[in-house]
Amino acid sequence: MRKIKIGSGVVVVLAIIISILLSNKAKSAASARSDKLTSVPVTLFKAEIQELTKPIVLVGTITANNDVAVVSETQGRVTQVAVGTGDYVQMGASLIQVDDELKKAAFDLAQANYEKAKRDLDRNEELYKDHTITESQIESTRLAYRAAESQYIVARRQLNDTRITSPISGYINERKVNMGTMVMPGMTIANIVDVSKLKVKVNLSEKDAFRVKVGDPVTVTTEVYPETEFSGRITSISAKADEAHTYPLEIELANSAKHPLKSGMFGRVLFKSRESSESIVVPRDAIIGSIKEPEVYVVERGVAKLRKLTIGNEAAGMVAVLNGLAVGDQVVMSGHSNLQDGVEVTVLK
Repeated sequence: MRKIKIGSGVVVVLAIIISILLSNKAKSAASARSDKLTSVPVTLFKAEIQELTKPIVLVGTITANNDVAVVSETQGRVTQVAVGTGDYVQMGASLIQVDDELKKAAFDLAQANYEKAKRDLDRNEELYKDHTITESQIESTRLAYRAAESQYIVARRQLNDTRITSPISGYINERKVNMGTMVMPGMTIANIVDVSKLKVKVNLSEKDAFRVKVGDPVTVTTEVYPETEFSGRITSISAKADEAHTYPLEIELANSAKHPLKSGMFGRVLFKSRESSESIVVPRDAIIGSIKEPEVYVVERGVAKLRKLTIGNEAAGMVAVLNGLAVGDQVVMSGHSNLQDGVEVTVLK
């Protein structure tokens, strides 16, 4: 009987010990859950007033500063070719020589007649002053001189046209004739492009056309050199919209020797809009929910409070707040996933 009582006592003691352990475990778990829910680590951003400028970003086509089709103004057989595709030429450099034998003969005759007519005029002018010849005779001499001069100018121009030269400095993009080719007036013999300076052409919407002006600086980037920024400026904005109701705009930028650009490439143009305003701003990452129904958590006395906002422009990762925040409000930047309205927070430095 004594053994039964001792055994029962041991069982009771063990039951008490187990009960105490289970109770302590439950309290620890409850305490842990409470800490998890009521002390969420967060980082904060102090709401402040900044000037927020909304940039305009468009993609346009880069074109050469000058793109010229060189056209023949004479007729004849090509006797000399001085350049090839890809060559760089200076303005006035010879490109093609056309057979000039007949043109040179005509020029020599016109030059001789012009020089004779000039001598006759000089002599008769002196005779007319001495009243040796009549007024009718001096007028005939003057007319003969003007006719000879005109023929001389025409013959000189026709001879010069047999030597086809470059109207600009640039690269030969295409040469359309070879030795022996028969050229005619109006026939294109080469295409020359000047890429020392470049143009970027884009189209602005009606709203954006009034947010920029001629002379404004812009930044251009390309897929070829993604880390390189090219500086340009607006040179023209069309006063008339095209069929799509957009306004063509042209930008000028200098080509780079280190990172050369080519005509026909795409360029991403960043405009710094003149439309800006001062307002309370917060980082875009601080906003939870959609842009249509934005909200943020604001920490007040160690507790997170959910606030509804009215927002405006967004630029450079910042959002203008029109209503819902005051300057100095502590807005939660990170830690949203574990937050609820009214939960205590721990601010991380």
